[in-house]
Amino acid sequence: MKESELHSLKIENVVVSGSIADAIDLELTSDKIPGCVLNKKRFPGAVYHMQNPKSAALIFASGRIVITGLITPEDIPVALQNLLQDFRRAEIPCEDNPQVAIKNIVCSYNLGSPCNLNRIMITLMDSENIEYEPEVFPGLVCRISDPKLVFLLFSSGKTIITGGTNMDDVKRGVGVFKRKLCIADNND
Repeated sequence: MKESELHSLKIENVVVSGSIADAIDLELTSDKIPGCVLNKKRFPGAVYHMQNPKSAALIFASGRIVITGLITPEDIPVALQNLLQDFRRAEIPCEDNPQVAIKNIVCSYNLGSPCNLNRIMITLMDSENIEYEPEVFPGLVCRISDPKLVFLLFSSGKTIITGGTNMDDVKRGVGVFKRKLCIADNND
């Protein structure tokens, strides 16, 4: 797929996870780090909204974290470093060089024209992993296996792509998805 055909591909959210300590005292963490909130009735971990880069860290007693809301993979080291500095300032033990990994990149993509989801569903019905139940969800759900991604296609032509762990796979997946749609278009 040509780079020019991907002009509307945009990262909406990058989610990373990993372990920053063997265990974390969530009460202590929420008491010592301003803006870190613990509400065990609503969520089993502490939530820390960070400003640089704007994101949220979900912190668990097991020492694991999930950082969500990042806009580029390049934000990951900055967010992690700032989180670790806040932990160290609050004298909460954490690893010096924890490893985190991208778990999900959520992207939006615009095909540039409206889509007839009923026609696409009927044409690709025999295809694996296509779902369209407008009474339940207004978008067509298409799962592809290589690369492993999920596409949510709406009648406007706008698409949400989830499940990627790197942009090369997302770009390759858009090509696979568009080929599936071309098959549907050619079967009129």
